[in-house]
Amino acid sequence: MAPITIEHVTKVYPNGFEAVHDLELDVADGEFMVLVGPSGCGKTTALRMVAGLEDISEGTLRIGGRVVNDVSSKDRDIAMVFQNYALYPHMTVAENIGFALKLRKMDKSEIARRVADAAAILGLTEWLERKPGQLSGGQRQRVAMGRAIVREPSVFLMDEPLSNLDAKLRVQMRAEVARIQRRLGVATLYVTHDQVEAMTMGDRVAVLRAGVLQQCDAPQVLYDHPANLFVAGFMGSPAMNLFEAGLDEGARSVVLGSQRLELGTALDTLRPGLKAHGGSRVVVGIRPEDLAIEEAGGTAGASLSGTIELVEALGSELLVHFTTDARRVEAEGAKEADAEGLAAGSLATGGEGVARVEPRAQLVSGRAARFVLDPARLHFFDPATGLAIN
Repeated sequence: MAPITIEHVTKVYPNGFEAVHDLELDVADGEFMVLVGPSGCGKTTALRMVAGLEDISEGTLRIGGRVVNDVSSKDRDIAMVFQNYALYPHMTVAENIGFALKLRKMDKSEIARRVADAAAILGLTEWLERKPGQLSGGQRQRVAMGRAIVREPSVFLMDEPLSNLDAKLRVQMRAEVARIQRRLGVATLYVTHDQVEAMTMGDRVAVLRAGVLQQCDAPQVLYDHPANLFVAGFMGSPAMNLFEAGLDEGARSVVLGSQRLELGTALDTLRPGLKAHGGSRVVVGIRPEDLAIEEAGGTAGASLSGTIELVEALGSELLVHFTTDARRVEAEGAKEADAEGLAAGSLATGGEGVARVEPRAQLVSGRAARFVLDPARLHFFDPATGLAIN
């Protein structure tokens, strides 16, 4: 078993494109670390550098305390699981799992023991004599994992291994992969573009954007305390509602479009940095679950009105899409800066928002609705830098 240490690692391709910039990341022994971000953010490139499949332009990579920058992939004591299963169709499950050990000329009895142990962990014992064509997608993915497990590596690397599975099977396999990793206790670096997958599987999650690490922390910390607009907009489904707003001089209220939300004094302790932005423009973030439908006769201290555009009934909850006259900020995938200097997002023309409410609320598209909220649950960001205001 071995930890992974990535120190100021940069990857620049011959054409000058910088895929990864000054990446610093530590994966502890036995930790499940997830690299997440949109397509093209550099997460797979980072994984391939750890695997030895890409050269490192700058920086130092250590596995188990040993510098491996110039060590070949086969000598790094790693095992990798890819997006495509890459199984040999003419071989049985047992032969596929044990093939790498056979190439090492390992004793047949030892190969059989390791294959049997891996099959027991993965629930493949009764399928060992079958061929890949006779298996489901989930079973094939387990075989690919079994091929990695039998090698008993120091490090596991996984590159979007569940993306080819259907939605229901993907949810099932998320739990299985996490369970297997915890049982084996091997440092694991897992790449995905799916932030729900990252939140549910990782001990810690590292968010990348354009090759730069944005934030790395426990999943709930990323969700509750995003470091910047990009993380706020990327982590969470539905995404956080982000609106351009004006903060009054004393940071006691905030104006979204034509509506004023009273903040009171609760944020003096929770967001002491907010006072320094009094009288200026800010970005206000509201999680969909922090918006509740105001009951008849309610007298909420802080509320947001909107027009219901669409109601999605999901059984356990309703997703209410609404519009206001506030200007929405699009953080995910936006330009680095717009003409007004909004560093991590661009302004949309509409004020679309989403609320997650209880499933039996009586709501009709086209009608007005008032959502109550707790000011203590609001998030604030500096539009000039995109950084959270705390």
